[in-house]
Amino acid sequence: MAFTHTRRRYASLGTVAVLPGSIIDLFWYIIDTHLKDTIELREVLNFEMLDNHGKLAVKFSQSGNRLDDQFEMVIDTGFPFEESWPRLFHAYDDLGRETIMTTNELDA
Repeated sequence: MAFTHTRRRYASLGTVAVLPGSIIDLFWYIIDTHLKDTIELREVLNFEMLDNHGKLAVKFSQSGNRLDDQFEMVIDTGFPFEESWPRLFHAYDDLGRETIMTTNELDA
């Protein structure tokens, strides 16, 4: 199961270039407090940035081969929503080295 044996955590250069550290930390907070020990996490987690009346909401999703592997959840935050931010980010677990990255970096 992914995201259970954290060795190191990173944010990619593409992520650091477009998001403040507080939003990057928010992804780790969501993983640690809302997802771990709640559902079986896959190696790639998806985070979509949504505008909820001017505030940031983060939609978590992951997909798998089985229907019961698929899961979505929206978490409202107190952070202001920024139109300039990319809409989609991912958390990738590579044997305990966990990285928040953009879609372009994940696909590379």
